[in-house]
Amino acid sequence: MPINPRGETVATGVPEATAAEMTMAEQHDWHRSFLRRNPVSRRNFLVGSAATAAIAAVGNVRWAGIAYAQDAPLAVGGRHTSFGADSASQLRFSAQLSRNPGVTGVFLDHGPTPALGATTAAEVRNLVSQVPQTDGGILGAEQFYVHVPVDGLAPKTPHFYRWRTNDGYVSDVQTVWTALPPGRHAPFRFTMMGDQGVDETPSQPAGLKAGDYDDLYYKPDNEPSVRHAANIVKQIAASRPDFHVLAGDIAYADPSGAGLPPQFAPSGVTPPKGFDKFNPFVWDGYFAAIESSAATTPWFFATGNHDMEALYSPNGYGGHAARLDQPENGPAGCPSVYSFVYGNVAVLSLDANDVSYEIKANTGYSGGRQNSWVEQTLAKYRADPNVDFIVCFFHHCAYSTTEAHASDGGVRDAWTALFDRYEVDVVLQGHNHVFERTDPIRAGRPSKAAGDQSVVYPKNDGTVYYTVGGGGRPRYTFQPAEEESYRGNVLADNAVPNSYVWSPDGEKQDEAVQWSRVRFRNYSFITVDVVPGIPGIVPSEMRIAAVDEYGREFDKVTYRRDVPLGVSFGSS
Repeated sequence: MPINPRGETVATGVPEATAAEMTMAEQHDWHRSFLRRNPVSRRNFLVGSAATAAIAAVGNVRWAGIAYAQDAPLAVGGRHTSFGADSASQLRFSAQLSRNPGVTGVFLDHGPTPALGATTAAEVRNLVSQVPQTDGGILGAEQFYVHVPVDGLAPKTPHFYRWRTNDGYVSDVQTVWTALPPGRHAPFRFTMMGDQGVDETPSQPAGLKAGDYDDLYYKPDNEPSVRHAANIVKQIAASRPDFHVLAGDIAYADPSGAGLPPQFAPSGVTPPKGFDKFNPFVWDGYFAAIESSAATTPWFFATGNHDMEALYSPNGYGGHAARLDQPENGPAGCPSVYSFVYGNVAVLSLDANDVSYEIKANTGYSGGRQNSWVEQTLAKYRADPNVDFIVCFFHHCAYSTTEAHASDGGVRDAWTALFDRYEVDVVLQGHNHVFERTDPIRAGRPSKAAGDQSVVYPKNDGTVYYTVGGGGRPRYTFQPAEEESYRGNVLADNAVPNSYVWSPDGEKQDEAVQWSRVRFRNYSFITVDVVPGIPGIVPSEMRIAAVDEYGREFDKVTYRRDVPLGVSFGSS
């Protein structure tokens, strides 16, 4: 068995058969070796335009020198925000530049009112991509991202900001709020989904036509004219969450393995069937697509298998380090592993690529540091009197029944006993492009049936696992003869006798499932409404509703935890 099933890791130019047997670190070494053998002058990045691919001869390498037009006005777009590790006092501002800023200064004007009042010079992060092509050439890209951290803010207050350059560009003013401090202060909402992508074909490099990269081209779905990813972003924005989390497979800069013709090979070249190409410019469109929400609502990302981009770093996450700012309080070397607290909820982002039995390109890359951190962090939060609910989100599923990926035994073996021990309330997963919710599970078994509109007491009942992978990519199916079951379409018997779980040797191990309670194939996300309780009187509640891309709710569960006497309401 290959360590990376076909199409499940990002195709960054390593020959497919070779990549199938390589870890992410080995693929990164392959890239470094390739570029040493085929050096490209940096000056090739500094010529060309956004509309033209300049082909230059560099030894025996054909170089597609894609760069931003230096004579175009410098603009800032794709704005996105997040919290720092101290969510109540730290905000992180990020965006993308339209071209190399050169010596042009880029600034964030910001303050507690629309008058702003403070100015911080932005850090510019330069991301260089050199992607080997089917004809032996290289697709080159150079992108520029700006980042500003702002610390020392008051909890749950608005902060106004605009991006500005010293050659005249000024953005509009937007507002983002810091988090509630730890404790039981006020109700709040967050949203979640995974496996998003972007509907639009990127504008670069030259020659792409409408449909070359979107879902509608390579896998027509149930409503071929509908932009599903855009619909989900609209619904999230309309829900007005205090923050949003995405459980991996973010932009899909490589659609991978769907039989798409190669995007950048010249005419006359016949590459292998299904040879899709990594296009770093997909990220431009992605940040533009989420800006309507992410510019004013902090977004948080876990990493999935389609987020491991070997050309940037040994763990595949160097590109994310250039593009994103996330809390930096996780284990060393694991940039997508972190935690934060919002009010009475602790949120942990985990990297399931580190523990997966199905896709092993990064399995074990943390050297056990992540698992130790998970246990220590869960123990800390469960002992914190200000925290009622613990929510973990990551990509590969501990519990799911879809035909494509089902359950990953590596996730189960690494974390589910810890989730039991520290009474994790809910786990939010992606990877399978459907919605599925389990009954509460403890020690691998369902503790009770929890249908629509039910109440779960996680301390006694166990953890409920959500798969919310319908963020925009083409839908998956459930197992053969396995039917959907959701509000208005509830099955009398939800048992699934023919599911499977990935074993340590990368094989599918059959299992009969009794825990799959809700199954829904269409595009969806969840809203999580948290209402703090009163010690000894009213329990704290977390109400999770599943909502489709048109805003229709099809499942809801209320989670309750008693607040013990002696813990003050609104404590911090």
